[in-house]
Amino acid sequence: MKIALVSPYDYPYPGGVTQHIFYLDKHFRELGHQVGIIAPCAGKTPEKLPDNLIATTGRVIPIPFGGSKARIPYSPAVYWRVKRALHEEDFDIVHAHEPMTLPVPLIALRHSRAVNVGTFHSYRDTHLIYQYGRRVFQLFFDKLDGKIAVSKAAKDTVAPYFGGQYVIIPNGIDLERFGGDHVYPLERYADGKLNILFVGRLEPRKGFRYLLRAFPYVKEKFPQARLIVVGAYRKKEIAPHLRYVREHHLTGVKFVRHVSDEELPRYYRSCDVFCAPSTGFESFGIVLLEAMAAGKPAVASDIPGYRDLLDDGKQGLLVERKNERALAEAIVRILKDPALRHKMGEEGRIKARQYSWPEVASRVLDYYQELLAQRKGAA
Repeated sequence: MKIALVSPYDYPYPGGVTQHIFYLDKHFRELGHQVGIIAPCAGKTPEKLPDNLIATTGRVIPIPFGGSKARIPYSPAVYWRVKRALHEEDFDIVHAHEPMTLPVPLIALRHSRAVNVGTFHSYRDTHLIYQYGRRVFQLFFDKLDGKIAVSKAAKDTVAPYFGGQYVIIPNGIDLERFGGDHVYPLERYADGKLNILFVGRLEPRKGFRYLLRAFPYVKEKFPQARLIVVGAYRKKEIAPHLRYVREHHLTGVKFVRHVSDEELPRYYRSCDVFCAPSTGFESFGIVLLEAMAAGKPAVASDIPGYRDLLDDGKQGLLVERKNERALAEAIVRILKDPALRHKMGEEGRIKARQYSWPEVASRVLDYYQELLAQRKGAA
């Protein structure tokens, strides 16, 4: 098959959607399919980009959306580049991720002559853009031959506005990368102290402020506990947290900032418990799956996207969101019981196997074949 994977977001910039596309591309090509990635691209030299990337533009702008920032293109050249790519390449499948996002997926759907598939990644309690733009978006939604949601939470975000049938195919995990025997803890953190790990941007929706405020309660029980904070964050995002640490004379907080793809699995292996205190807008929880693959227990907010993935009491504990005391009590409960940590870690490994990327990619390909057969039958 000849497949186009369409991203609305700046491809080199780290994020759940671009990571999803990266792994689908990798496994599709390993299986012998031809793949083109159509996406905006800024900030990297050409030799560091995949050879099958069709860049729509290098001009991107961060737009606040759902507590985060979406890096989308703003150049008028995007329209003609997407249109030309679709007409020249003659794809069998055009697979748009977040297909109702401006402008790249909508342009692709407008000009595609292939079987069109859309994957919906995000979760919102209410989606004002869908609500007020429904009549316009419906024209593009009707171009979709198949609809995928990465979780029930993602399906529940879009289905009330557009209806239709959805197949739930989740995000995947690179089991070997996070759980392989070659991954060792970082020496500087293997000193007998108990390590709590946070991975993510310091946006308000990620809830790090609640974890930081829970940490003093943890320190009362475990004075040598350490909080390791990994993520791509800027000075202005870290400033209020550094101020809190100084004002409360809090020791043991290590702000690591961005780490390489090679190092990230070692941080998971170095922790005793992983914590994801997000306040909402999470459709799935990639970081939870990474912790599970590494064999580590997790403490996470009890929100729809996390609840779909983590079974409370098995792979970790779910707690009320924005409740720092509940967060601290759950972390302490796991830290004080090595047997429980081990049991939850093993449960996580078992659960993570269900989400291996070869399995996820195979399910997506089967769905493509089903849709192609439907079109052939209709013809």
